[in-house]
Amino acid sequence: MSEQAQWDSTLSFLFAMIGVAVGLGNIWRFSYVVYTNGGGTFFIPYLVAIALMGIPFLILEYGIGFSFKKSFTEIMKSIRPQFEIIAWILVIFAFIVTIYYMVILSWDLVYLLSSITFSWGTDAALYFVNNVGGSSNLSNANFLLIPTTIGVIITWAILWFISNKDVDKGIGKASKILIPLLFIIMGIIIVYALTLPGADIGINTLLNPTWSKLYDVNIWLAAFGQIIFSLSVGEALALTYASYLPENSKLTDNVFLVVASNSAFEVCTAFGVFSILGFMSYTTGTPMVQLITEGTGLIFIVFPMIFNIMGAMGRILAPLLFLAILFAGITSALGLFEPMVNSTLSKLGWSRRKTTTILCIIGCIISVTLTTGISSYLIGIIDAFVNQFGVLLLIPIQAIIFGWIYGLDNVIPVLNEHSTIKVGRLWKAIIKYIAPVILFGLWGFGIFKLFSNANSFEITVYAIISIGVLALSLLFTKRKTPSNQN
Repeated sequence: MSEQAQWDSTLSFLFAMIGVAVGLGNIWRFSYVVYTNGGGTFFIPYLVAIALMGIPFLILEYGIGFSFKKSFTEIMKSIRPQFEIIAWILVIFAFIVTIYYMVILSWDLVYLLSSITFSWGTDAALYFVNNVGGSSNLSNANFLLIPTTIGVIITWAILWFISNKDVDKGIGKASKILIPLLFIIMGIIIVYALTLPGADIGINTLLNPTWSKLYDVNIWLAAFGQIIFSLSVGEALALTYASYLPENSKLTDNVFLVVASNSAFEVCTAFGVFSILGFMSYTTGTPMVQLITEGTGLIFIVFPMIFNIMGAMGRILAPLLFLAILFAGITSALGLFEPMVNSTLSKLGWSRRKTTTILCIIGCIISVTLTTGISSYLIGIIDAFVNQFGVLLLIPIQAIIFGWIYGLDNVIPVLNEHSTIKVGRLWKAIIKYIAPVILFGLWGFGIFKLFSNANSFEITVYAIISIGVLALSLLFTKRKTPSNQN
């Protein structure tokens, strides 16, 4: 077996893990989830979800990764050989997320450059459709959106430039630069947003509690879903990064630092986002309900409209926002990419440079096929299927494998050896009993939503992804590891 890579310090690991957690969802999704799920009321299930899902499962992943110091696929194979295919399915799903994530980053790159001259004009929605994300009209699938295509090639080149180096010199060094810059930039935006006229309108709209929603199961599902995907729980990212940790690491303590940083970032960002929306409402007289949206609609349509009326300050805030999104996206993409890199190089015996180069070329080619005139529609379909069907099913399966088959008693001594915060019977109970029930419930709810309104095109995309993932997973599982890697 080739020597396992290692972080040069715990600080590199922490910045890298914070980079994974603090992604696009924190900036363009969290505030919308809070608003649509009871406002201030949402923070009760949010904190419960952190306590019952986010922290316990990350502790599990840190413990498993640190104990084995192997790739995720090798770990699962070590526990039981037939589990290797399950691991490959998960890391390939994570690779698929990386592929479409790079397209979204290319949209942001286009807007970053556009923010210099405000080339989106007065109709931001039309600019997005015609130049960046396309529409849901399938007849537009026969041409490429050239700015997005070029952006994809650039973002993949950035990913390769960082990932092909050893983890401490590549991901570690990049994270230690990008994460502090991200926090500084977002801090400037948030502080200024809070001073805008009408900011209080936005914040009051965000936090206005609806206590009756606490009895609605959907608010609880939303909270657990937000924590799972915000922290990338169970996606082999944390486990892979933890396998690079040096000895004497305080595993459990590190989990709390990462979770606290992630939550602080997304809560503060929500205040900034709604302050800016409040400013727009105050200035134009547009009701808040007409401005509030999530994802691409918020960042690439609503915000450019707001920057248009901000005057000189809009010319400063616009590039800062899109630069912050780029930094958050790159650090998250590095984490999404790493399980596939680590598992592939371990399986095939390749060097890290060869592995990242080949995977980046493959990923870039597939990403380019997602830059057609239906780019945003197609990515939405893939994102929903991969996360709600694939990843969400594999997380509780991991809880069962690690909790019931491998055994948590094998992990607890490793977790508690150097950590200030200890784990014991309560943590075991959460992983073995509570987490699987919640996760399978979330998966069932996600499947119902996914298939209840799916059309024939969407079902076809689901089938193609399923067949491709299963075929590749079988191929990797059947492939013999070179003898010099055993």
